[in-house]
Amino acid sequence: MPVISKFFGIIIRLFYDEHDPPHLHAEYQRKKSVFDFQGNVIRGGLFSKTATRLIREWIDLHSAELEADWKLAKAGKQIRKIDPLT
Repeated sequence: MPVISKFFGIIIRLFYDEHDPPHLHAEYQRKKSVFDFQGNVIRGGLFSKTATRLIREWIDLHSAELEADWKLAKAGKQIRKIDPLT
């Protein structure tokens, strides 16, 4: 699964041929969670309120890029990296 961003120990991945609704996979300290592009947790849990908050902030900042990557993935094209939080 391609890594599209890394920041503060958080790894964000997006599958190339995934199912709807659009979502991303986040990992922090070996815990995994799936978020939709509105920042809602769909599955799993990171057990870190700070990591969850940072992921939601990152999603808010990059929602257009996430949507574009999702469309590329659905079309079978290579997705792009997205800048991390700094």
